[in-house]
Amino acid sequence: MTDLWRLLTTPPAHGAWNMAVDEAILEGVGSGDSPPTLRLYAWEPPCLSIGYAQPLADVDILKLHAHGWELVRRPTGGRAILHTDELTYSVIVPPDEQRMAGTVLEAYSRLAGALVEALHQLNVPVEVHEHEAMRSKTPNPVCFEVPSTSEITVGGKKLVGSAQARRKEGILQHGSLPLTGDLTRILQVLVYPNEEARRHAASNLLERATTVEGALGRVVSWNEAARVFNAAFRSELAMTLQPGELSPREISRSGQLAAEKYAFPDWNHKQKN
Repeated sequence: MTDLWRLLTTPPAHGAWNMAVDEAILEGVGSGDSPPTLRLYAWEPPCLSIGYAQPLADVDILKLHAHGWELVRRPTGGRAILHTDELTYSVIVPPDEQRMAGTVLEAYSRLAGALVEALHQLNVPVEVHEHEAMRSKTPNPVCFEVPSTSEITVGGKKLVGSAQARRKEGILQHGSLPLTGDLTRILQVLVYPNEEARRHAASNLLERATTVEGALGRVVSWNEAARVFNAAFRSELAMTLQPGELSPREISRSGQLAAEKYAFPDWNHKQKN
């Protein structure tokens, strides 16, 4: 188990670049060129990310473009997230990292401990609910409306959406903490059979999910959230986080992956299932 991890705080970036950076780091930890990494980042402009196997048919591309929002398909699973007004984290480690050992659910649970501690430091009274992921009889395109394992909730409402990918190179888990804003904005660019169904989805979403501002009644800045993430990961996972930068190799590979994969229609528009 490696006690020294790198802490990356990267500036807001396009969706394709953000996903490319996570994958470039994953390749690097697999080859031994990159250290285990906690990355904290944001998105500019707003970007709708869909899960690796999510049908593109869930997305109204014309409405997405009309809003000026981007689209990217994640390398991890799950459903759609609109990335804006949030802190995004990624944990990227080699396959032998003991903090992520065992099943996906066991690794989720360990990281959930650090996420909960970070939110407690913000005085958000979150809890973790462990249960089997449920499959709805009606397919649901929205991540924050779908129950998952190691669910982090406040007042019964989901607060953090996370997804994980395991490859021979290592393990990538990334997730979204909505800080503020209207969670129902995402529904404007998803496909529903009619407006009544969209309104019903909005009502359900607000009943099942919230933001940090919604839980606290005040706005928490990205920098404040990043500070408590840094402290909580150090304390809960017993590690040293050393601030660092992307290596020249990671920057070069990120540019290649962004251009040839994550910004490329063959990746984003392909029907995965």
